[in-house]
Amino acid sequence: MRALLGSVLRSGIAFPFIFMATPTLAGDAAIGCAAAIAYSDMHRGEAVLVLRDGVPVCQSEDVTSAHELWSGTKSFVGIMAAAAVQDKLLTLDEAAADTLTEWQNDPAKKAITVRHLLSMTSGQPSTIGRPEGYRESLAVALTAKPGERFQYGPSQLQIFGELLRRKLKAAGQNENPREYLERRILKPLGIRIAQWRNGQDGLPLMPQGMVLSASEWAKFGEFVRNGGKIGGRAAVDVAAFAQLFRGSAANPAYGLTWWLPAAPKVPDFVTASTDVGRNAAELPRDLVYAAGFGDQRLFVIPSLRLTIVRQASIDLASLRPGAARSKPGWSDFQFLRLLLKGKKPEQ
Repeated sequence: MRALLGSVLRSGIAFPFIFMATPTLAGDAAIGCAAAIAYSDMHRGEAVLVLRDGVPVCQSEDVTSAHELWSGTKSFVGIMAAAAVQDKLLTLDEAAADTLTEWQNDPAKKAITVRHLLSMTSGQPSTIGRPEGYRESLAVALTAKPGERFQYGPSQLQIFGELLRRKLKAAGQNENPREYLERRILKPLGIRIAQWRNGQDGLPLMPQGMVLSASEWAKFGEFVRNGGKIGGRAAVDVAAFAQLFRGSAANPAYGLTWWLPAAPKVPDFVTASTDVGRNAAELPRDLVYAAGFGDQRLFVIPSLRLTIVRQASIDLASLRPGAARSKPGWSDFQFLRLLLKGKKPEQ
C-alpha cells in the first residue's frame, strides 16, 4: 500500500497541507482514506487525493505525476460550454445547425441542439476508439432521433468542438477550443496541463486526451465544488452551470458531460462499468463525477465539502477477449464507502 500522506512535505504539491487546522475532520478522513487508498492500490491505483474545504486531508505517495484522464476529459467540455454561454457565444438550446450549416438540409440533424450534443442524446451511435476529426464527425449518421436515446460516444463532443470553433472564429477570437478553455478557466485556476492530445485534424480531442496529475485535476474539482466561481465571482453562466448536473429524460444518470448518482433507464457499456447508479440510494445525492477509461475518477461532493481524485494504470492484458480475472473488478461504490466510512450527508 502506498504510504498514506507520504508526500505531505514534498516540494511542488499545489495545495498547502494544514493538518492541525481541522484536526477532527482530518483525523476522521485519514482513517477512511487509508482503507480507500489500500483498495485503490489493489486495483492498479496510481494516485488518490482527497481535499476537504480545499485542504488535502489524505493522499497517496505521488499526486504530482500526470496521467491520462481518457473520458475524464469530457467534463471539461461542459464547463467550456457554460463559459461560452456567459460570453454569449451560444445557448444550450439553440439549434446546432444554425452554426453547422451542413445540417440545415437534413431534417433529423437540424433538430439537434447544443444540449443534445452535451447530454449524448443527439442521435449519433455509441462507439469507442479513436474519434474522427471535428468536420468528419458532422457526417456521422444518426441511429436515433435527437433527445430519444442516450448513446455515449466521441462524435457528439467532436461536433461540439467544431461548433465552438466556428463560434469563436465568428467572434474574432482564437478559434482553438483548448486555448479558449485555458484562457477562460484553466489558467485563472492555475491548472497546468501536462498534455492534451490532438486528433487527426490537429485539433484538441474533446472526448479524451487530456493528461493531468491528481493535484491539478483536484483544482478543477474544487472549481466545480465552489459553484463555478473563481475568486468569489462566477466564471461561467450560473444557470448553464446548474444544467450540467441535471440528468436527461433519456438518462437520469448523465447530465451535460457529468455523471450523476442515478440509475440509468437503459444500461449501456459505459454505465455498466460503474456501480454508482446501482447504489445511488447509499451515496450523497449531490455527488457528481467525471469518469475515464481505466477507472480514472473525479468525485465532487459539495455537501461533504469533498473533492476526490483517483487515478490508475491500465491493465491492457485484461482487455483481451477471454482474459482471466483473478479478482473482482473495481467498484466505485466500494471505494467511496471505504472513504466515507458509510456516512451520508446530513439531511
